[in-house]
Order: sequence, then structure tokens, then C-alpha cells
Amino acid sequence: MAYIRRFKTTSGATGVQVCYKEQGRVVKTVHVGSASSEKALAKLVAKAQGIIDGEKGTPMFNLDKYKKK
Repeated sequence: MAYIRRFKTTSGATGVQVCYKEQGRVVKTVHVGSASSEKALAKLVAKAQGIIDGEKGTPMFNLDKYKKK
């Protein structure tokens, strides 16, 4: 099961992650970004939803392209 996680960062911004649970445990987490405004947060949530939905035919299970290098 995949879901979008929002959390407060130490700087006061709101962070957005895509998490994937398997048998009740989080097995994969992808940090999408952090935002200080509602407009930026809406963009990050839309991007996270795109990751879950499988942007450009990429399934949720292949998240390597979203990792920072």
C-alpha cells in the first residue's frame, strides 16, 4: 500500500514523502520535497500522487529514478 506522508520539518516547512507499506511495515520511502507555502505544498502533493499513480507508465515499485544522486 502506498500513501503520501506530510510532516513538519525542523525549519517549520512541511515535508512530503511517498511511503510504501508491506505487511504493516514501511519498506520504501521517497522524499518528494518540502514547502513553506500552501501553493508549493499543493505542487508537491500532486507530484507525490503522480509517483503513486505511475508517471509515464513507471510503476510505484520502481522508485529509483526519484532518489537523489
